[in-house]
Parts: sequence; C-alpha cells; structure tokens
Amino acid sequence: MAANRSMPYLLMIGPIVILFAAVAVVTFASSGKTSLQEVSEGLTCQCGCGLTVANCNHPQCGFSVPVRQQIETMIAQGMGREQIIGFFRAKYGEKILSAPTTEGFNLLAWIIPFAAVFAGCFIIVGAISRWRATPVIQAEALPNGPISYDPELKHRLEQEIREQR
Repeated sequence: MAANRSMPYLLMIGPIVILFAAVAVVTFASSGKTSLQEVSEGLTCQCGCGLTVANCNHPQCGFSVPVRQQIETMIAQGMGREQIIGFFRAKYGEKILSAPTTEGFNLLAWIIPFAAVFAGCFIIVGAISRWRATPVIQAEALPNGPISYDPELKHRLEQEIREQR
C-alpha cells in the first residue's frame, strides 16, 4: 500500500532527474579541443537552406563554404568555440546562432519546454491519483438499500429482445 502512495512522487521526480542529467552531459561534454564540426553546428547557414553551416546541402554554397574556411583559420589561430561564435554573432547578429542563447528573453526558449513537460506530468499524476482515490459506491451503501426490480418487467424486456432478433 505504501508503494502505491509513493508512485506519484516518483513520477514527479523523474523529469527533474532527467533535466539535471541533461545539464550535466552538456556541461562535461564541452571540454576538449575546438573542432570545425563543433563550431559550424552552432551557426545557421544564411543561404536560405535553414540548416547549420556544418550540414548545408548546397555543394557550392556562397555562405557556408567561405565560413567553414574562415572557422578553420580561426581554429588554427588558437581561438575557442565561444570566441568564434561570438565573432560571427557580432558580425551577423542573433540570427546566425543555431540555438538561442541562455540569457535574457531567450532563456524562456530553454525553460518553457521543460516546464511544460513537468507541469503535464504533475497534472497527469494528480488526475490519476484522484481517479484512484474516488470511492466506489456499493449497492448496500445506498440510502434505500439495494435497488429492486420488477420480475414481470424483466421478463417482458427479455421477451422483447428475443423477438427483435
């Protein structure tokens, strides 16, 4: 019985644990040497394809090809991922970034999806626990006792059903 009561709390804690695990993976995965792939995934191609600079599917793209060459040059000069992305952000604005920044109003773009999932889980767990807590009315618990029926009426009903078949 105690395990059934703790289940809603476990379902509410699940999304929180997943959120913290995702943050930890992103934080610890960003260590190491800067690569062309890593930087170009953070920038959106401006040719109109809607893909990142790393994934632009135009072989002779007028934007992604020169930008990749420029990124390689910047990496060779010892610049890091944040410095390179900051350079392109200053040059082209926020539209060049493939993901919103985690500051100011853009922070809502990161928080709202997780908050919506958490709120949805909370609502579902609340609804399920209410459904399970609703008592079932027994026939003996009715104020007038068990519901009685007329045997003659039941016989007539059964006879009419048989005739319609």
